[in-house]
Amino acid sequence: MKNLKITYTHIQQKRRPMFSPISILLKKNFILSFYCKRIVYSSFCLVFIFTASSYGQLSGTAGAFSRVGFGARGMGMGNALTAVSNGELPGYYNSASPSVITHSSGALSFGILSLDRSLNTIYYAQPIDTTAGLAVGIINSGVTNIDGRDADGYHTENYSVSENQFSFSFSKRFNKLSLGITSKIYYYKLFKNLSSTAVGIDIGALYRITPRLTAGIVVKDLMAKYKWDTSSEELYGQNGNSTTERFPQLKIAGLSYLFGDHLGIISGEIEFSDNAVKILRSGIEIYLLDILTLRAGIDGWNMNDKTSAHPSFGFSILIPEISYKPAVHYAYVVEPYNVFAMHCISLSVSL
Repeated sequence: MKNLKITYTHIQQKRRPMFSPISILLKKNFILSFYCKRIVYSSFCLVFIFTASSYGQLSGTAGAFSRVGFGARGMGMGNALTAVSNGELPGYYNSASPSVITHSSGALSFGILSLDRSLNTIYYAQPIDTTAGLAVGIINSGVTNIDGRDADGYHTENYSVSENQFSFSFSKRFNKLSLGITSKIYYYKLFKNLSSTAVGIDIGALYRITPRLTAGIVVKDLMAKYKWDTSSEELYGQNGNSTTERFPQLKIAGLSYLFGDHLGIISGEIEFSDNAVKILRSGIEIYLLDILTLRAGIDGWNMNDKTSAHPSFGFSILIPEISYKPAVHYAYVVEPYNVFAMHCISLSVSL
């Protein structure tokens, strides 16, 4: 349970004043035992699955759930898809990617996680013409069965929190260069009568250096922030306050290389944040057969804390005989510090 202690201590240090949003869960007409406090505090970091890009100083920041990854393909490759320009590409990793897709595709993913956490995604992408494309996506995450207790330590009810992202991406290709933009809406339901909405923007680019080598760059979560107000009559009234949680702005640059004879792809990237955190990622995808693809990756290599790096593995099984080419994708992700593991399963079709 080493990581739980680290997470609990980290959040204690990062806690806001008495009337912060998270404090509502602990002080509004009920008290959690020490054990339950640890579960609640840990859940707020763990719900968001020890986020793939949220280590060190990013682990307690806004929007952590959205930095976990998107679907089994991306997670299986260590989330190193910023510069990848082939295969199924939601706009999540790079806003410019929809312009390089050649056919419509969609996928539904769900995660199997410990500590009553959930992570689900869905996306649809399609080319508009030969030089443009669009993609829409949804990420849903949350924690359920948070044990609420009264001042005497008796159970009152189970609580839950949920956080969601809704995105729309559009991109245009200009010869070797593709440019794209993604608009995102976040909705966070933290407690009864306490929720917040945020709007953010991603900007991305892809450049095909050679037929096999591609470079990518993306800036994420521009202008995104949560605003919390606990001064309503249902909460603290005049004793409440207003707080703002700004999302860390991420700048990611990467390269990908396609092996000859349709053997596979290798990719790598580096992420910078305005919280002075640098993250390295890498991934590989090998096409063994027309129906079988294998993947592996390393995510979360914090240059200031290399113990947070963790591997992932995955595969895809395709049924090419059917016109819409259904496929099953799987990823096994070792969470940071090797405390837990996550399973992600995706079902996709290509039209």
